Parts: sequence; C-alpha cells; structure tokens
Amino acid sequence: MIEVNELHKSFGDTHVLKGVSTCFDQGKTNLIIGQSGSGKTVFLKCLLGLFTPEEGTISYSGQIYADLTSREQRDLRQEMGMVFQGSALFDSMTVEENVMFPMEMFTKTAKSDMQDRANEVLQRVNLVDAHKKFPSEISGGMQKRVAIARAIVMNPKYLFCDEPNSGLDPKTAILIDNLIQEITEEFNITTVINTHDMNSVMEIGEKIVFLKQGHKEWEGTKREIFKTDNKAVTDFVYSSELFKKVRQMYIEERN
Repeated sequence: MIEVNELHKSFGDTHVLKGVSTCFDQGKTNLIIGQSGSGKTVFLKCLLGLFTPEEGTISYSGQIYADLTSREQRDLRQEMGMVFQGSALFDSMTVEENVMFPMEMFTKTAKSDMQDRANEVLQRVNLVDAHKKFPSEISGGMQKRVAIARAIVMNPKYLFCDEPNSGLDPKTAILIDNLIQEITEEFNITTVINTHDMNSVMEIGEKIVFLKQGHKEWEGTKREIFKTDNKAVTDFVYSSELFKKVRQMYIEERN
C-alpha cells in the first residue's frame, strides 16, 4: 500500500500539487486521471521519488520515504517497477537484453540465471520467440509487453505505469490493460497507472483518483465514477458521446 498525505509540490511560483491525500491499495489497479496540466505526471514522479515535495508525506507499506536513509531509499526504489509511456526500450539491445538490464544493473546474478528469469517473465507476458529480436523488429504492442516484462523482472512490490496505452490501437490497448491487471492480482503488487484513457477506467479502474489543477477533486471506483454528480468529473468523463450513453445506462439502472 502507498499512502499519500497532504502532498504539495511547486516549481518556482507554480504550485502544481496542492495538498493531495489518498491511498493506493495493494493487489489493485489504481488509476490517476485528469486533464493535461492537472498534475498527474508530477504526482507520479513524486511517488517514484524523482521529485521531492515541499510538504506532505508518502509512505510505502508504512515507511515514510523522507524518513529513510539514502541507502534505504535506494533499496526501496529497487522494489519499484516502471512502464514508461514510450516503452523506453534500448534500440541496441535485444528483447532479452532489455529485460535483463535491471538485473545486470542492480544484482550480481549469474548470466544463465538472468536469462532464465527473463525467459520466465517474457512467457508471462505472452511473448515467445522474440528474445533475440530488436525493438525495431517487433510491434508497438509487443514492445509494451517487453516493457512490462522488464518492469516485473525484479519482483517489484510497486508497479508504476505512465500512459501504458499511448500509441496503441484500441484492441491492443485492452490487452495491455488486462495484462497489467492480471499481473497486479497474481503478484499482489501495488499498481499505479497514470492515464487519460477512459477505456482503461472502464476496464480496470478499481481505484480512481481524479486530479484537477493540482487538487484531488474526486476518488472512487469505475462504477462510482458513472454515478457521481461532481461536475468536474462528469465534464471530463463525458466529453464523448460514447460515455454520455454509458452514463445514461447507469442512471437508468439506478432508477
């Protein structure tokens, strides 16, 4: 579990996060949503330890990050997996080498054992016969699965995903969503996903935090978001005709 209490983050005179408090549950897919400029990316980078907030605390399984020593913070970061928006694979490395990279950086594992582990996680994300290929030789959806395999290769307690469906067609995006949710449940990971994709909200939004201009405007589940009367949320969610129709279905069910 990750607990956030009264988080504030500024850059010069720009106050980006304004007292955000929430918690992200273990074994669930927790989504951060909001319009561009709402503070989603800054919030995610604070959770990753890349930005230091001026006020407030972030706790990981009861440990306040700011209270840890530099070594303890480094050890905690090794328990975090990250799926970047553009996959961020190394073009000069094969799929297998990309997945092995965190183990080579942070462990003294024998190469044969690293290869075995890479093969294990590649199989888990349904990638076979791609080990020796380079990122340019596989599709965008396959690249995203390689990125997920690399993120989980060190058995993280926490998994962070920044716009994991960016650039993917709708069918592939759903497959990636489902894969992330399956892995979250299977390994009991605390997963936090930064997204603007309302299809992801409908598919895997077990916990949703909606940010607006640096404030936590609303939080709830994927079913609750279709029942809320919060205007900021409804304006964001129902900006398309499809979701207006979905909301009407929920209203009719409630009545």
